[in-house]
Amino acid sequence: MARLRAMLLAISLLVLLASAAARAAEKPVAKLATRVFTLRTRDGDVSIPLESSLDLSTVHPDITQAAIVFHGKGRNVEGYYAALQRAAHEAGANAQHTLLMAPQFLREEDIAAHGLSKQFLRWREGSWTAGEPATGPVSLSSFDLIDALLVAVADRNHFPNLASIILVGHSGGGQLLNRYAIVGTQAGLLAAAGMHIRFVIANPSSFFYFDDTRPRPDGVLAPYSDAASCPKFDRWRYGPTGAPPYVVDTSPATWQKREADYAVADVIYLLGTDDTDPDQVDLDTSCAGEAEGPDRLDRGKAYFRYLQSRHEQSFRQQLWFVPGVAHFGNRMIDSRCGVAAVFDSGNCATIASP
Repeated sequence: MARLRAMLLAISLLVLLASAAARAAEKPVAKLATRVFTLRTRDGDVSIPLESSLDLSTVHPDITQAAIVFHGKGRNVEGYYAALQRAAHEAGANAQHTLLMAPQFLREEDIAAHGLSKQFLRWREGSWTAGEPATGPVSLSSFDLIDALLVAVADRNHFPNLASIILVGHSGGGQLLNRYAIVGTQAGLLAAAGMHIRFVIANPSSFFYFDDTRPRPDGVLAPYSDAASCPKFDRWRYGPTGAPPYVVDTSPATWQKREADYAVADVIYLLGTDDTDPDQVDLDTSCAGEAEGPDRLDRGKAYFRYLQSRHEQSFRQQLWFVPGVAHFGNRMIDSRCGVAAVFDSGNCATIASP
């Protein structure tokens, strides 16, 4: 009997190792975005692929808002951009004065597969989803790229009448925006200057917690009880410890201010009611991820309760549900709730009470 248990354990370990290897050996992305966004740095120019409905270098006085969609870990930018275009078409008149954009964050294997120059930024696996530095050609954070995109679209020489920017991310893109909304530099500067900034965060695999609180299996929020067996549960990307170089100030007072600012930011969480598979291939199944809940739907609902409980008087964020949708970015973005969240067109009937 003991031998049988040992054999089953060995098989389980082999399955886990094979799964991890399969994820690490992900195939190069099939298609690149059709435009290029280039950023000048002191170490030279760097670029990422980009989809955009307009040329960012010319003047567009009719544009009053920009909608920027961030893809998931699969980097299939064309699918996300097409979904954003469909949502804009559904919104009709509300989207006529909107710039549509979709940046693409590449992995190491994408560069060689598509014969790209060394100027193109690349990241190790999904590290871009947490704002980590690129592996080349310079160690620029994915958060730096969001800053640069915001600077470009807020340039009054090219977009003199821009009044609002909506950033929407699904899955890995949702993870990216949850962290960026908390620590991002340029979004805060633009908001302080009067620009309306909205974050639409859809079906992320995990969230950033400001302390050691996590949901227990019974749903109650309490200090995490398994820290001894999961010592990294509160390290970045799950908590403030060990934040990447982009996050310069890590003092307790600054984290407190970041949390207070985030609680009153215009944030809409979009959760698919069928995104409940605990074995979904891209779900974060690390012990730190599992500490936030068994699946994306539960994790999203618990996180909303967590923030709401800490900011009962000032909390302004919203939680919307997309009925019958599992982990599909296109169906989230071009759903009725997605159209309402991004373009303020129509309504979402399944909104959690504040």
